[in-house]
Amino acid sequence: MSNLIDWFANRRKSVPQTPKQQEREIADGLWTKCPMCGVLAYTKDLQANQMVCLECDHHLRVHSDERIRQLIDGKTWQPLKENLLPTDPLKFSDRKAYRDRLADYQNKTGMTDAVQVGSGHLDGLPVALGVMDFRFMGGSMGSVVGEKLSCLIEHATQEKIALIIVCASGGARMQEGMFSLMQMAKISGALHRHREAKLLYIPILTHPTTGGVTASFAMLGDIILAEPKATIGFAGRRVIEQTLREKLPEGFQTSEYLLEHGFVDAIVPRTQLKKTLAQLISLHQPFSPINSQEEEPQTTIDNEEEVINNNN
Repeated sequence: MSNLIDWFANRRKSVPQTPKQQEREIADGLWTKCPMCGVLAYTKDLQANQMVCLECDHHLRVHSDERIRQLIDGKTWQPLKENLLPTDPLKFSDRKAYRDRLADYQNKTGMTDAVQVGSGHLDGLPVALGVMDFRFMGGSMGSVVGEKLSCLIEHATQEKIALIIVCASGGARMQEGMFSLMQMAKISGALHRHREAKLLYIPILTHPTTGGVTASFAMLGDIILAEPKATIGFAGRRVIEQTLREKLPEGFQTSEYLLEHGFVDAIVPRTQLKKTLAQLISLHQPFSPINSQEEEPQTTIDNEEEVINNNN
């Protein structure tokens, strides 16, 4: 009898584990596997490094809540337009009704739509921040996304503060047809008024930033930043090659390629992003309308020399 039990025990050890069984062993949230190098990292260590792999520096995708925690000082975040809900103006249906698809994503993510907007302090500096979330229908831009971003930009213009939008999107939302395409013009118009007020706007291009988002507000910044190795483009590689009938270079839609060709101003690792943004906003502060009015007129060099001579 004991030999039979030993035989079953040895056989169980010899049976190879399936991928699903292996995933169950690490899917408890304590460890995270890097999709690039395959290294297992302690999740708390990874979060402390802002979800950047400690071995290969791969930037793992982060959701909007985590991004807000990374950029905004604690207890200063004030959300805007939280209760703005999407509708189904076209009564659209493919494999699933659009209304049902929205409800599914809202239950999965706890979000009303694919962007969070609000204001807060970044290293003590007041900013307006919008963060797109790829978890919600691929970060696609529908009417609610356009409305929330437009309201955010108008809030930044009214309060005379810097604007930051973290972009992560597959483009316009096809389920809303022309209504989604209209958001490109609406957001761009709000950004034009923000620029006329001589205020700073910094888009941050993360992986991926494509479609109508790239064709509008993602590329309208005063300073355009991107994360390393992010995919940035308008149409897909195959569509472009078929249209141009040319073979395109490898990596032509990466942030590194766009930096080399002048479409991006700087590539900033996530661990340095908050510090870099604080420096850029601080440099812009003296030239903002609100500060220029409050500053006392500076003494010219001639006046300074006159004061020195009178004292002597």
